[in-house]
Amino acid sequence: MSLIRQIWLLLLGVVLLALAGSLAITVVAERDTLQTQLRLKNNDNAQALALALSQQRGDASLMELLVAAQFDTGYYRSIRLVRGNGQLALDRHADPAPAVAPAWFVRLLPIESAPGVGQVSDGWRAIGSLQVVSQVSYAYDDLWRSTLRGAAWMLLLGLVAGGLAMLAVRRMRVPLDATVAQAQALSEGRYVVVPEPQVPELRRLGSTMNAMVLRLRGLFESQSAQIETLRRQAHCDPLTGLPHRAHFMDRLSSAMQREDGFGGGLVLVRLADLAGLNQRIGHEATDRALLLIARALQEYPERAPECFAGRLNGADFALCLPAPDMTAETASSLGAALQAGLQGQGPGIGVHIGAIELHRQQGAGDLMAAVDLALARAESRGLFAVEVVADATASPALRGERAWRQRIVDALDGGCARLKAFPVLDRKAGLVHLECPLRLQLEPEGEFEPAARWLPLAMRSRVTSIVDGKAVDLALEAIAQDGRPRGVNLAAASLADGVFAAHLRHRLGEVPQHAAKLWLEVDESVALAHFAAVQEFARLLRPLGVRFGLEHAGQRLHQIDRLYELGLDYVKLDAAVCRGVGRSDAGREFVRSTATLLHALSLSVQAEGVEDAVDADALFACGVDALTGPWASARYEE
Repeated sequence: MSLIRQIWLLLLGVVLLALAGSLAITVVAERDTLQTQLRLKNNDNAQALALALSQQRGDASLMELLVAAQFDTGYYRSIRLVRGNGQLALDRHADPAPAVAPAWFVRLLPIESAPGVGQVSDGWRAIGSLQVVSQVSYAYDDLWRSTLRGAAWMLLLGLVAGGLAMLAVRRMRVPLDATVAQAQALSEGRYVVVPEPQVPELRRLGSTMNAMVLRLRGLFESQSAQIETLRRQAHCDPLTGLPHRAHFMDRLSSAMQREDGFGGGLVLVRLADLAGLNQRIGHEATDRALLLIARALQEYPERAPECFAGRLNGADFALCLPAPDMTAETASSLGAALQAGLQGQGPGIGVHIGAIELHRQQGAGDLMAAVDLALARAESRGLFAVEVVADATASPALRGERAWRQRIVDALDGGCARLKAFPVLDRKAGLVHLECPLRLQLEPEGEFEPAARWLPLAMRSRVTSIVDGKAVDLALEAIAQDGRPRGVNLAAASLADGVFAAHLRHRLGEVPQHAAKLWLEVDESVALAHFAAVQEFARLLRPLGVRFGLEHAGQRLHQIDRLYELGLDYVKLDAAVCRGVGRSDAGREFVRSTATLLHALSLSVQAEGVEDAVDADALFACGVDALTGPWASARYEE
């Protein structure tokens, strides 16, 4: 039984006991008062009638007439005159008068009518003793009416007391509910500080809970800082802090292999004549030039979270752009910025810049070969030369944004959409859920194309909420058919669309048994850039049983200041973080620390893009709960 219910029962018991006791005491006291009044009335009437009889000088006829007249005019049960020798001289009596009060009330509260006694005499001669007994039914009626009035007043007072008690309990319940919510948030890995209650006992509890939450929050932030240090040690160049070549190539490969695709550009920057600079101006001056290049490149990821840079070797730097048709402009502005900064570092310091547009059909090796060719052309032109290779025919935007939008909408409305399933397996090869990216058939009788082909235009045309809604509908239909849980990734624009959120909540409310098997996820960059929208979206949907998480995570997880307040169920580590951990001690330590931190927040940890058994075993050993990628697909098919 809850504490509030116990308080309610206690208050109800106390109020009822107090009211019932007060009513009982009042009724008993009034009954005693009525008995006293009856006794005094009987005595007074007996004395007065005895005096009147004494004045009749012993005339029996006159005394009998007087007693009869008194009996008929009064409300008596009996009037008796007993002579001195015990002989009954006069006797008038009547049956007890019926009372309005209920019989049970009469039996419960008996009222005694004590006889009044008066002496009758004739001068000095005693005639006898007169006994007068009044009826008690009127007393019962009066006591019954008084009891009803008292009960009505007690009921009114009880209602008033109940209302005041309700206000008091509600006021008391506010800090209790806040404390319970705080404790529940702790069990879910969320660190919430609540205002301290005014009640002294609860204030001590609230203060203690808040202190514990602040300590846990501080511990989480300290662990986040340690994990960021481990990430830098595992993935970053010691001098510049940029990702080293291996990690940059892993991120590039992971981005190109994503189902939702990655269109953009690749910019390669080379510091000219690095060996000669070390001899002419010294290592410290050369390092300052390298740091200046690194800072110039790092400005782009700070403005666009999906953009990333890296140091490929001593003299070469790379910048991967997330948006298409921006490569030439970015390369030119970067060249101008570096020229302005490096010319002040000393004579002969300069860079060459080569850039290409990225396309999904190319592998990471082909991309690097192409950008190396562009860089070679820039080197042949001299310092601060910029060479851009763009294959504009591959850009879908040239076909017309309106036409592409109409093709996407027609495919969704015409039933030309299907989900592709990729398994997520736990350490026992059990299915956790199926990742289900959406594919569209944009050409009649054509292939169902991945999101890399049409998603950029869907985002530009602002139809991502329609696309995501269709993906969720298909996932729910598939769950209804085979009962297997399925996951769908959502775009940032869909989370910010109030109509989409309302429609999704209504849709899931219609099929709660299927909603419990639906997994929804957003990119890590979405949580970083739109924290409040992600938090509100989780608050709306998680009560329906939906699992909600982050995908492609790990690169900027430490930058989400209040990760514990997002309301997540799981985090899926990016393939660039997980690839090669079986052969890297630093990589394993980073994954292990990240998994430990996320488990402390009651979050499940998954890894994506796992290619071989060596990495799979290492990830499970580091505490990862489930894996997806080629390794998982091969095992699931078996």
